[in-house]
Formats: sequence, C-alpha cells, structure tokens
Amino acid sequence: MLANIGEFTNKPNTELLVVASTKVKVYGAVVYFSDMKYYGSGGTATKEKYASGFRLLAVDISARGKGIGKLLTMECIRKAKAHKSAEVVIHTTKAMLTAWKMYEKLGFKRSENLDFIQGELPVYGFRLKL
Repeated sequence: MLANIGEFTNKPNTELLVVASTKVKVYGAVVYFSDMKYYGSGGTATKEKYASGFRLLAVDISARGKGIGKLLTMECIRKAKAHKSAEVVIHTTKAMLTAWKMYEKLGFKRSENLDFIQGELPVYGFRLKL
C-alpha cells in the first residue's frame, strides 16, 4: 500500500505530505484528507462530517526519533484548522505504540466508535477536537 501511496491523491480533497532531504531522500510521508468520505478505512470514519483525517503516516527507520512524525502530524492539524474542520480523525494499531503515545501527547483521545477490524487486526480510532 505504501509503495503506491501517491495514488491516494487521485481522490478529491486529498494531499500527500512528504519530508525529504535536498538529496531527494524521503524521510517521512502521510496522506491528509480534508473530506473524510475519501479516507478509505473500514468502520464509520468515512461518514464523519466536519472532520479531516490522515492515514499511512510513515517515517524511514533512519530518521525515527527526530520529530518527523510529529512534524507531519502537526501539519495535518494545521491543514484541518485551515479547512475549518471541527476535529481530526485517525487510526492506529497496537503495533504502532510509539505513534499512539505521540498522538495522545498531542491531545488525540480514543474514540471507540471509530474502531474496526481489518482482517484479524484490531484498528483503533482517535479524535482531536479543534
């Protein structure tokens, strides 16, 4: 899925945000959705009104711990505010506990009504009220 991450931008109101060096090395990326109907997850997230979201935040292993994930998250929050969204919706899994903790530090709260199962993997929803 990440190999074709740019294809998400074929959907309206969707942007690919990238952190890269001047040597064209990509350190991190995320897909931002200003309209949740294009979010493309399981569960009820695509029915959320007045919300923005982001998915597939990834940071290259060589760049982890340098604030790139936080930078990308903060840019998504900034964009959501600029779009006058009431909240930001995201999903994560227990395998991504580092990201989970970062989201909580930034004010995201668990939202169990956004949870769903993808195959056999539990996926957990979070919201940040703006």
